[in-house]
Amino acid sequence: VQLVESGGDLVQPGGSLRLSCVASGFTLGYYAIGWFRQAPGKKREGVSYIVTDDETTYYADSVKGRFTISRDKYNDRVYLQMDNLKPEDTAVYYCAARVRTGVVGITTRDGMDYWGKGTLVTVSS
Repeated sequence: VQLVESGGDLVQPGGSLRLSCVASGFTLGYYAIGWFRQAPGKKREGVSYIVTDDETTYYADSVKGRFTISRDKYNDRVYLQMDNLKPEDTAVYYCAARVRTGVVGITTRDGMDYWGKGTLVTVSS
């Protein structure tokens, strides 16, 4: 099983970035896939996820209206379109997948079963 993120970069406030994650090795599929982030000195937090069965999405309050998650199920890719970026969005962004069914605890670190290595997003002028 492997999750590989890409797309992190340095961007000015108000700018946009699109993160990508390629999932491989999930022979039985996964229940949900999404994005977390961790800023220096802070806990890892759930940003957004999508449930594969019904395409239900979740967004943290801090990114609602600015970030959009999408999935290419045929190529096992998930994307995070990030618009109107703010300095407080600066963090390492991780792709994560959950194979257990249900959403209890899904936005916590223990709620996901597999993790990528992360991609750095820096928002600064």
